[in-house]
Amino acid sequence: MAALLIVLLLAVILFGAGFALKALWWAALIVLVLWLVGFFVRPAGVGGKRGRWYRW
Repeated sequence: MAALLIVLLLAVILFGAGFALKALWWAALIVLVLWLVGFFVRPAGVGGKRGRWYRW
């Protein structure tokens, strides 16, 4: 009985970790796309030069 509970607990943990990692991959992909869009579509700065799109 204990072995069955350990196997079920391991399956639940691995399923949860897999779902979390998949969600993190989607979040990373969305951030990458936003970063690329912000990098290529940036406003013109003083003197017609392309300015920085970030604040730091």
